[in-house]
Amino acid sequence: MNHHSSFREDGPIGRRAGRLVLGLAAICVMVLGMAGVGPAAADTVLDTIPVGDGPDGVAVSPDGSRAYVTNINGDSVSVIDTSSNDVVDTVTVGDFPRGVAVSPDGSRVYVANVDDDSVSVIDTGSNDMVDTVAVGSAPSGVAVTPDGSRAYVANTGASSVSVIDTGSNDVVGTVAVGGFPIGLAVTPLGSRVYVTNTGDASVSVIETVGNTVVETISVGANPFGVAVTPDGSKVYVANDTDGTLSVIEAADNTVIDTVAVGSGPSGVAVAVTPLGSRVYVTNAGDASLSVIDTADNTGIATAPVGGTPIGVAITPDGSRVYVANHAGDTVSVIAVGKCFGSLCIDAGSLTANGSGAGRAFS
Repeated sequence: MNHHSSFREDGPIGRRAGRLVLGLAAICVMVLGMAGVGPAAADTVLDTIPVGDGPDGVAVSPDGSRAYVTNINGDSVSVIDTSSNDVVDTVTVGDFPRGVAVSPDGSRVYVANVDDDSVSVIDTGSNDMVDTVAVGSAPSGVAVTPDGSRAYVANTGASSVSVIDTGSNDVVGTVAVGGFPIGLAVTPLGSRVYVTNTGDASVSVIETVGNTVVETISVGANPFGVAVTPDGSKVYVANDTDGTLSVIEAADNTVIDTVAVGSGPSGVAVAVTPLGSRVYVTNAGDASLSVIDTADNTGIATAPVGGTPIGVAITPDGSRVYVANHAGDTVSVIAVGKCFGSLCIDAGSLTANGSGAGRAFS
């Protein structure tokens, strides 16, 4: 069954169409974090945070102090203090916000608003919306380059990517890509942008110097989430209809592996740790989070989360994973742990970051 048929209808993707498919179709922005040490993973839900109506995308600030969650039905962004896991502010943005990204210096948050063809710019110091940038039809995903100079926006309804100069918040380029683009990820050096195209089961590779498509890679059916490893060597793409994860070798842009994940990963997002050790995939169909070991691309854990999980992001120190659960209007906080035999240690005990103190459990 194609959960994303509404993306292929005439006209822009509106609130009504988005809501019809959202239970099994959405996108979020991928954020990188760092894992602790140890031979095996033990990922458990530490906390559940009530947020706004229809949480979708999630992004964590570079210093790990805040998590930003888009609420598509509430036209807002919930701001979470990660030290207490409390919502400390709610920012009104555009219509039907989905993708979200934080600038490398943490000063700005960029939010893609599907229903009014815009990107909201939030000042993180005041949590005020300070600008609105007009982009293409039905923007769904957004990613910022490592130097913070550009934001790339996937316009699902226009099959294009808008390039925003973050200094002026002007659109300085538009790149034609594949059908119905959704997710984006920028390489660590900022030289390439990988864009998932749900309409034709492909990934477009944009060279950022000239903002041209230099490669198109065939992947699984309905690709959504995408992330690049910290060393830039691998790209992970979550395929909704196939329930799989495509692994791309970035050197030659070829698919080198396909990994089975959970049921109905329609709103799947992928997060890769800076050490390149784990990939996290949200599975909307069975309310779970798959954990993949990048050393051999095998599943090492499955963690239950809330209903219809969509967005996923990792704190920079790797001690916590934040998952946006659309069906329950909540965010699950996963404690990233390491196991030694039957004893598992919460990574928070090593990093002193995230909610609560570190703990041992078995």
